[in-house]
Amino acid sequence: MTEASSSSRASGLAASTAEIDVSCRLPLLVLFISAAIWLVMASVFGLIASLKFHSPQFLAECPGLTYGRVRPAFTNSLLYGFCVQAGLGVALWLIARLGQTTLAHRWLVSVGAKVWNLGVTVGVIGILFGDSTGFENLELPPYASVLCFLGYLLIGLWGVVTFHQRRERILFASQWFLFAAVFWFPWIFSTANLLLVTFPVRGMTQAVIAWWYSNNLLFVWLSLVGLAAVFYFVPKLTNRELHSHYLALFTFWSLILFASWGGIPNTAAVPAWMPALSTVAIVLTLVPLLAVALNVFQTLKSPGSNAPRDPSLSFVLFGVGAFVLAGLMNIGGALDSTRQLHFTWFVAARTQLHLYGFFVMVMFGAIYYIFPKFSGVEFPYPKLVRVHFWLAALGILAYALPLAIGGILQSVQLQDAKISPVQMVQSSLPFLRASTTGDLLLFAGHLAFLGNVAGLVTRFYRARVTAVYSVATADLFKSAEAKS
Repeated sequence: MTEASSSSRASGLAASTAEIDVSCRLPLLVLFISAAIWLVMASVFGLIASLKFHSPQFLAECPGLTYGRVRPAFTNSLLYGFCVQAGLGVALWLIARLGQTTLAHRWLVSVGAKVWNLGVTVGVIGILFGDSTGFENLELPPYASVLCFLGYLLIGLWGVVTFHQRRERILFASQWFLFAAVFWFPWIFSTANLLLVTFPVRGMTQAVIAWWYSNNLLFVWLSLVGLAAVFYFVPKLTNRELHSHYLALFTFWSLILFASWGGIPNTAAVPAWMPALSTVAIVLTLVPLLAVALNVFQTLKSPGSNAPRDPSLSFVLFGVGAFVLAGLMNIGGALDSTRQLHFTWFVAARTQLHLYGFFVMVMFGAIYYIFPKFSGVEFPYPKLVRVHFWLAALGILAYALPLAIGGILQSVQLQDAKISPVQMVQSSLPFLRASTTGDLLLFAGHLAFLGNVAGLVTRFYRARVTAVYSVATADLFKSAEAKS
């Protein structure tokens, strides 16, 4: 890849990194700033939902803030407000950088980002007003989904064009993951909306499609984008070569092949072959889990420079660990012989560990690295980056670990006929209180993240205004000097 890159530069075909970053600047500003704002809003919804377990009367007089509305508002704000937007921003930058070409039609990409945000805003408001579809992770009303789909098409289309116009023809492993992810989301999103909302199918098929969509969104699309960032940033931030390009491609194919078939719990009231096939597929995801762990470990182990460690690397490596642990928890839940874990908080712990511990943490690391590159301005509070890391890391551990332990305890209690449901709920309260502590830590981390992003954007526009003012007044000062 190095030789090909140098030959491309020599021929004058490849764009410089400065040109690439400038072409990405406007759409990434829209995507990353919006993602940071949505993340804080999701935290507020999540805290309200969490507090309702300890005080059911909290905000009970407000219909829009009941648990049945605020919880899906939290989930959709996090998924579509932060995760998809941050993932698209990172994907566009990586596609342009690895392809050594500028982003195609950045203005249209920016318009797409704004349309996406309009769709998410309308959708979350609709959820709070009781207009949810009722399908987990797809609660956005149909009119909001249409806007989101149009916005994604504008972003994804020009992402594909940028990939096609690349000057570096040799593909890096991350490009495989990103190219598949660009097509994966509109396929699953449009299919689920058509079959569940627009032309709803009947009976158990609805539940199967809903499980299929959630699984492909959480464990395939997020994994594709997250692992693309991992395979790029781990070698980049450690100044090492990726241990095995072929092992990364093996991870790609095994993830696509096995992870997309999971999602149907073994307690589902469907034909037995469906949960059996889903269980086999989930167990086989052990293959990409081990491949990722081996590739990252061997990359870190290989000789490299002794340069100071970039704070972004801490986020990425934490995400890798969470990816492996969440995958093992997913396999353990599928192999649960008692078939009780699916009815406990263990599922919430596993999902949050994958969604936040893996994907969101990797996106934090990527954004902290990318933002100064295309803006030309450093973050105003560099120490706050490390504070954010520890708040986020401790927050996700304080959230997921108690719920996982409480879920295992619940599965044991479910097998004991002497324990009443009321006793089970009472015994789970300490674990829920601990998870609320995790929510508070995450919220504090999100405020730190938003504060750093807002400070950088303020610096960026202040520098731009100063530069424009200097150019506009240069002739006045020259005239004054000439007269004197």
